[in-house]
Amino acid sequence: MKQKALILFFLSFIVLSVTKAQVLPSFGGSRAGTAGLQFLKIAPDARSAALAGSYAAIVDDVSAMYWNPAGLTHMDSGKYHFQFSHASYMAEVGLNFAGFAFTQNRYNFWGISLISLNSGEMPVTTEFQPYGTGQTFSVSNIMIGLSFAKILSNNFSFGLTGKYVYENITDVTIQNGLVDFGFVYSIGTKTNTRFSVGISNFGFNVSPQGKVTLNTLNGTKEVDQFENVAAPSLFRLGIATDLIKKKDHFLVITSQLNHPTDNKESLAFGFEYGYKRVLFLRTGYELGADYTSWPAFGFGLNLRRYFGQLKVDYSFNNKDYLGNIHRITLAMDLKNLKRK
Repeated sequence: MKQKALILFFLSFIVLSVTKAQVLPSFGGSRAGTAGLQFLKIAPDARSAALAGSYAAIVDDVSAMYWNPAGLTHMDSGKYHFQFSHASYMAEVGLNFAGFAFTQNRYNFWGISLISLNSGEMPVTTEFQPYGTGQTFSVSNIMIGLSFAKILSNNFSFGLTGKYVYENITDVTIQNGLVDFGFVYSIGTKTNTRFSVGISNFGFNVSPQGKVTLNTLNGTKEVDQFENVAAPSLFRLGIATDLIKKKDHFLVITSQLNHPTDNKESLAFGFEYGYKRVLFLRTGYELGADYTSWPAFGFGLNLRRYFGQLKVDYSFNNKDYLGNIHRITLAMDLKNLKRK
């Protein structure tokens, strides 16, 4: 049965890879540089990064508010859920994620999330002063999201996230409102195969506000009119199945087709092994990315306590030009404790 499921798993993605040009046209190549707000595309948590982003079909924690809000319905049975993540990016750039989710009742789930990216101070350079003008600037980005997810049947759930996005580069700002939505469907086989579809960062183009002073051959001039900036919308199609599911051991394999509006399609694979639901080892690789990289890898620890669970996850990614990227995630699930 497991062999049949594995064969079906890979065949389905071979078919998708062959037909995606008709279903999801590439519109002339990679389309790189055609959208702004790029921080919205950076994986905020360690578990998903260790799986190379092949995560939307199995997400079952607070980070579902980023990957697929329907995943909130698969959280641990605890009442309250907290998660904090930090990604150490190139050039001392840091990305932070914080989220809180709670179970309203058996069918409804709510959550709020925050993503913050800050570049730190960087020197201002121009074509006339390539080594710096003596001035500095910084880039800051903030995303605040409110999510709702609902179980519609034993096999089907959906989720929705409304987001406020803010970006500031020197004296120019961008503000936008975006929407994420998705669903997860469990096929119901013995291998617990599940299927997910999600769309992230859906919204209208907006015009930046502010002024920029430019040095030209004729002196300085101020620019206050800018082209509209599009959001980096992303369509994700994922599938996952359990290859091993025993008392002390389990192994899940995931695949995900990514179709961004501002880049070419990619296909990611991930493997997660768990021992006694305490120790987790993960690895993954993304095919079709613009830059080559090593396979991602990471590990996790889940510690059960009388009040719920404590979780620690770590991931390591290496990208050409970007170098090494480290992420760490801390999470806590709390039960609805009753007084004695």
